[in-house]
Amino acid sequence: ATDVEAMMKKTVTAYGRLDCAFNNAGVGVMATTMDCTEEMWDLTMNVNLKGPFILSQLVARIMKEKGGGRIINMSSAAAFKATILGIYSVTKAGLVMLTQCLAKEWGQYGIRVNALAPGIIETRFSEALWKDPAVGEDARKRNALGFLGVPEDVVGAALFLASDASRYITGTT
Repeated sequence: ATDVEAMMKKTVTAYGRLDCAFNNAGVGVMATTMDCTEEMWDLTMNVNLKGPFILSQLVARIMKEKGGGRIINMSSAAAFKATILGIYSVTKAGLVMLTQCLAKEWGQYGIRVNALAPGIIETRFSEALWKDPAVGEDARKRNALGFLGVPEDVVGAALFLASDASRYITGTT
């Protein structure tokens, strides 16, 4: 948290404010819920849920002083349907609820909090899934468009939520 606080101070010093934060860190352990160890559970919860909470809390304090801002959390379609990464799904569902709670509490300060929840995006993070022929093909078949997304497919939604075009949207995934 100390490094993050220093980064926030540098940002405000350089730009005078902090308008938007994007919580995009994530980890998924390749273990079933039966085989998940306490260490795996803690790592996944800390990175996927505790980390976004701590960062959001830090930036919200700055945003409150500066008249508001936007926080975007990267959740996942896995938040709404159990996947082969069960603990990951639990953390992303928690992130959806955290988004709603923060939006409800912080809206009075002009802070909007929303989440994005794409399906599998072809990144290094999800490579073990989409490169697996069976998993990748199943994901493509379940997608109405018939293909997996790439990072550029999420950019437009993130820019929308970061902009004033979404000024009446908060607590939404």
